[in-house]
Amino acid sequence: MNPARAQYFCEHAWLGGPTTEADVLVSVEGDRITGVHLGGGRPTGAVRLAGLTLPGFANAHSHAFHRALRGRSERGHGTFWTWRDQMYAVAEALTPENYYELARATYAEMALSGITAVGEFHYLHHQPGGLPYSAPNEMGLALVRAATEAGIRVTLIDACYLTGGPGRIAEGPQLRFSDVDAEAWAVRVAALTELSSQPGARLGAAVHSVRAVPPPSVTVVARFASDNALPLHFHLSEQRQENDASLASYGASPTDVLDAAGALGPLSTAVHATHLSASDAARLGRSGPGVCMCPTTEQDLADGIGPARRLADDGVAISLGSDSHATIDLFAEMRALEYDERLSSGRRGNWSAQELLVAATMGGHRAIGWPDAGSIAVGAVADLVTVSTESPRLAGVDADWLAEMAVFASCGADVVHVVSSGQVVVSGGHHCLVDDVPQALQSAIHAVVRP
Repeated sequence: MNPARAQYFCEHAWLGGPTTEADVLVSVEGDRITGVHLGGGRPTGAVRLAGLTLPGFANAHSHAFHRALRGRSERGHGTFWTWRDQMYAVAEALTPENYYELARATYAEMALSGITAVGEFHYLHHQPGGLPYSAPNEMGLALVRAATEAGIRVTLIDACYLTGGPGRIAEGPQLRFSDVDAEAWAVRVAALTELSSQPGARLGAAVHSVRAVPPPSVTVVARFASDNALPLHFHLSEQRQENDASLASYGASPTDVLDAAGALGPLSTAVHATHLSASDAARLGRSGPGVCMCPTTEQDLADGIGPARRLADDGVAISLGSDSHATIDLFAEMRALEYDERLSSGRRGNWSAQELLVAATMGGHRAIGWPDAGSIAVGAVADLVTVSTESPRLAGVDADWLAEMAVFASCGADVVHVVSSGQVVVSGGHHCLVDDVPQALQSAIHAVVRP
């Protein structure tokens, strides 16, 4: 349902400040907010949103096909690198058809938890063995169609992935990721620039990592992104082994390599940034990129705790992503950012509820190229996410503490109503476009892994 005009009477709403407001009337025309009025009564015909209404969340870093691995990598010991072998096995099983089904179900799960836009870090480009599809961007376009049909916006962040590590050719499953050279990557991605003319899709560019893209090729990708005014993302210092390989091969940290290649700037986002030196962190602060933290994935893969608070204090904009989808819940990501900091610092209260909500909403949308989304304000994209205050987790809530209760007590299951780009996508906790999300996920996952 996407009415041309609608009014929503929010019992409580967060409008970007340290506290929430009561009795907020939000007027919507098409996909935009046209009015925000406080303190009045509920007009006839206005839809009442009971609970706390937030702007839509942006999941700034997603690998949709990783959703198939949830719970399947938890037996025994291991590291990121052993987990990666399992991920490669799923990648080998994907086709444009079953990838679409898996992504659609995964994006529907995101919508149910209040996510209205996703940055899909896409590197699964080609057929097994590396042969391009007859339509070279078939896999990426399947992701765009999946997001549209799940009712959320998508930025397809097309990743350049060339090598199996510094000085090593891509092999095995990596051949599906590789365009052989950066110039070929740019030719393929140039055909996608028309995405930005679609109402619910935008294009981004990515350097997978300095492990997978040599410095001269990083420059090609960075220049392409700059010439086309695209957000530029890259995995950065996710593991210590990545840092060691960069120092051994290039005599510099991954941050320094990216900076020298022209990849750091106000439109770029470093993902993870877990193992930064003090000089790396300072360089990010000076150069202007944001950082997307993915705390639940970093916990799941035992990658470590990144210096998010220090980066933010240096002026780095923080966003959040669910990455490998060990869980899809931006409330969990917000909490984990604070709780990880508590464990590493021995101090509570490192992040306010306001700061964490900004990271999940405005910060994430800006990182993936939607600066006009992520707030309940006139002119913004009409995204509204309502959290029930009647769930057991929020029982006993007081109006003065709604923001803190939402961030530190609620979860995606408490989301009962979602408006995305003016369209009602979730009503009463039920997805309006994908009738049975659990069944859709089960069917899609069993198509690519053994039950």
